[in-house]
Amino acid sequence: MTFRKLLPFLLLVLLAALFLSVPSASADSSHARIIRLSVVTGDVRFATKTHGDPLSDSETNWDRAQLNLPIRQGYVLATDNGRTEVEFENGTLAFLRENTVLEFYDLSLKDGALITRLVLRQGSASFHVNPVDGDYFSATGGDFTVEAGSRATFRLDNFDDGSTVEDIAGHVNVLHEDQTTRLEKGRSLSMKAGGESSVSIGRLPEPDEFDRWVSGQIDTVSTATAATMQYTNSPYYAAGFGSLYSYGSWFNCGGYGFGWRPFGVGYGWSPFTDGQWIWDPSFGWTWASYQPWGWAPYHYGGWLFDTGCGGWFYSPPLLYGYYRGAYPGGPVRRRPPVVHAPRPLYRPVTGVFVRNNSTVGIVPMHPLDGKGKTPLNLEHGILSPTASSDLSGRRVIASEPGEKWQTLKSPPKDAFSNGLVPSTPPVRVSRTVLEGSAGTRVVSTSRDSSIVYDPKEHRFLNSNNPTNASSAGEKEGLAQRERANAPAVRGARGNMDRVPSTTARNTAAPPRNSVPPPVPRYSGGERSSVGGGERSTWGGWGGSHSGASSAGGGSTHSAPAPAPAPHASSGGRPH
Repeated sequence: MTFRKLLPFLLLVLLAALFLSVPSASADSSHARIIRLSVVTGDVRFATKTHGDPLSDSETNWDRAQLNLPIRQGYVLATDNGRTEVEFENGTLAFLRENTVLEFYDLSLKDGALITRLVLRQGSASFHVNPVDGDYFSATGGDFTVEAGSRATFRLDNFDDGSTVEDIAGHVNVLHEDQTTRLEKGRSLSMKAGGESSVSIGRLPEPDEFDRWVSGQIDTVSTATAATMQYTNSPYYAAGFGSLYSYGSWFNCGGYGFGWRPFGVGYGWSPFTDGQWIWDPSFGWTWASYQPWGWAPYHYGGWLFDTGCGGWFYSPPLLYGYYRGAYPGGPVRRRPPVVHAPRPLYRPVTGVFVRNNSTVGIVPMHPLDGKGKTPLNLEHGILSPTASSDLSGRRVIASEPGEKWQTLKSPPKDAFSNGLVPSTPPVRVSRTVLEGSAGTRVVSTSRDSSIVYDPKEHRFLNSNNPTNASSAGEKEGLAQRERANAPAVRGARGNMDRVPSTTARNTAAPPRNSVPPPVPRYSGGERSSVGGGERSTWGGWGGSHSGASSAGGGSTHSAPAPAPAPHASSGGRPH
């Protein structure tokens, strides 16, 4: 065979070798995870991108956080006089107390497993962890990192002079440099800032009001999720589905199967009527509902309309199901069975954007809508803006026969106005630890408190007591109070007015660890104190927090109906 004849064959071999040598994107880590801000009370703000410590980065733009805000990797949540709850895809919950700053350092996917690494920059946060199918979870606060390889509930407090972790249920591993300490249920671990030999292990203190609030939230989500999963025809946990049980009703609508509608709405109600549009650089326009139930219906599944069933209702993502045709009384069509991933497919909005000349509208997405095809719900009306820059869904335009509406892949960036409202940055708040017979407890000092942090002594001192406070501590306390009373301004984005800040940044805290450790090589499971690893066998969700040894052999791929969380009467703490 001549070289000229061999040349095409050699080129094919070379191209095949190059193709096979390129790592598969699906096998590598992906940063496309989206989680939900499920509860917002009081003042909560967020930033999409920070540079280093969010508490000392003056260039970061902060916005007011609203209910059902989609959270992605790199976001930072901060509370002032407020609290918030974050719901993850596998049922893990995070709770932030007042004056708390939490960074979502790593939200990625690796071989189908959820990789979650958080950094508690300041304050108090509790975590109800539910790893499934090799998921990895860690929270870093100060000089150590807490890993939960099986179902567990723990509280993490991080402050200027030290950090504390309290194991409420299950067990966790505490990592500090090259040491790993296994912490059992009912025990706490404290460590002073920069103190290599300051590790103290004791029993849990008495639960405070924040602990009781967290326990009640876990109970509520667990019970509601168990009640609604019987209607979803899926064994997998899905964020936001518990809220459907609390704020609406399920009903059987003939050939459509089970549907859902919020309480208190009539025949004239339509989706996309109470919320705002948020622009995301990766996903485009995203609908953020103001309603507590408004996560799942606007990001998973689709919408159906039937006059006999009362108008619009929500249809959850099914493994398989039966649906009528696109018109009332049409033939029943069987949706072909498909293999679904353990987690439903997230959509920025469960709607199809359409255009007619200069008018842009949205049609609620039908479960059988094909990509790029005319939406099946088009004949039931197009939700149109009440103003040129705001599509809120309060006006419905009837689609006339023969009227042509062009299906858009996505609306242009200038189609709507971004609903985010600029906010002021969080302020560093001094915290210290009180030690007693009942264990350790974090104490927050107000901005006018006489207790100040002395960077020279590496501890908190009372600046009003000359025998205890050094001159450096007194000067530092005065400087903090002066800065707290001085006004500051920052530039708001776009054409917004400049927003005055009621407080300025406090002085920088001593250097602390802010980078979580790498994810272990093995997929999922726990990092043991002797360097080994075991795969997590937990498959359920909810409040059965008795440790990995009592799992009972649950599947690692599905989430059976959860049982109510225990400890309701004792504030979530074992005694």
